Amino acid sequence: MQHSNYLIVGSSHAAFEATSAIRMFDSEGTLTLLTRDAHLPYSPTILPYVVSGRSQPDDVVLRDDGYFRNNHVALVRGATVASLDPAQSCVYLASGETWRYQRLLIATGASPALPPIAGLDDVAFHVLRSMADAVRLRQAIGRAKTAIVLGAGLIGMHAAENMAKAGVAVTVVELKPHALSGYFEPGASAIIEGTFARNGVRMLMGRTISEIEPHGEGCRARMDDGAQIASDLLLVCAGVKPNTTFLAGSGIDIEDGILVDDRMRTNVANVWAAGDVAQARGLWGGKVVNGILPNAVEQGRIAGFDMAGDAAVAPFAGAVPLNTYSFFGQHAISVGRGARSDGHDGLEVAETADATRGTYRRIVLDEGRLFGISTINDFVDAGVMWQLIRRRVDLSALKAQFVADPRQIGRQLMSRTWR
Repeated sequence: MQHSNYLIVGSSHAAFEATSAIRMFDSEGTLTLLTRDAHLPYSPTILPYVVSGRSQPDDVVLRDDGYFRNNHVALVRGATVASLDPAQSCVYLASGETWRYQRLLIATGASPALPPIAGLDDVAFHVLRSMADAVRLRQAIGRAKTAIVLGAGLIGMHAAENMAKAGVAVTVVELKPHALSGYFEPGASAIIEGTFARNGVRMLMGRTISEIEPHGEGCRARMDDGAQIASDLLLVCAGVKPNTTFLAGSGIDIEDGILVDDRMRTNVANVWAAGDVAQARGLWGGKVVNGILPNAVEQGRIAGFDMAGDAAVAPFAGAVPLNTYSFFGQHAISVGRGARSDGHDGLEVAETADATRGTYRRIVLDEGRLFGISTINDFVDAGVMWQLIRRRVDLSALKAQFVADPRQIGRQLMSRTWR
């Protein structure tokens, strides 16, 4: 049986922020990271660049061997966790190995969700969540002439662009009425969809695949209207789900993700959770899973400090969505809940679009405070907007100026606030 004072399951952003925080307070306690991956740790956000060939797997590591050596951190690769027994403070691996811990952080992230489509299990398909997925998809693109991408979220749209640039004839199928509907209003999505269409991507929005069957070395999809699409390659990008199956019987409370308090503590003593697997306070109430990098970083840092016994660590203030997205040389951002009103009353919306220039801006204010903002080809500082929302900065006195120039006014406001 192995033992570690601090045991972290996972090896991405939340895990490393926790590691750094722990080492600030405790330089001697044994600290171990368990990862099911065979590679050195990497960020899932880099995978589309591996698919495109712009980045190589060995060039995108978050930490190299020297980091683990210098910080006295043990990295155990190929370690798949099978179960957890908090009563015994033990983590059991699929290999049969057992790890005993004093404090445990679960930062296992998320895995692709598979839609209930008849015949899906009978055909070869790809997903994109791990380095191995990215390498396999890159190799498959090199052999394909046609492809179906199921899902028009960020992962699916990134992949569709990479395929199109590689000369593959791509069809994107999306259940929602427009692409990236979780981030943008229809007007903004129309700009993105139009750009993809001009680059040869067929966009089927508000459509579903009812059945899939093998066809040659690829597959054939039957659409909801009976039409059929044959394809050499099928990529399923229908969302993700937190990796929590190994927690069955552990007694840890789970809803959409692992429920945590504002210090990332679970309901079980000496067990914390952070990142894409955690369901934490949302800025506007309730508890949400918010799978974005800044969220994982902050939650990991808080968890690490709390695990190391820092009583002064600031509690989690609440999750705020933030996404940046580049496509065919263009740029879009979505921060907060500005992409849609979400049923809130009394919101002020300022929306402008220039079809000729391909620009779009939508600002949503709630009682003089920024509720959300989304733009296309209209640069604003996403991080500044995120801070304005989180800090509930009152824009009432500068509302007109902010709506006219959110980039400049946002910088001025945050410059004063950060001081």
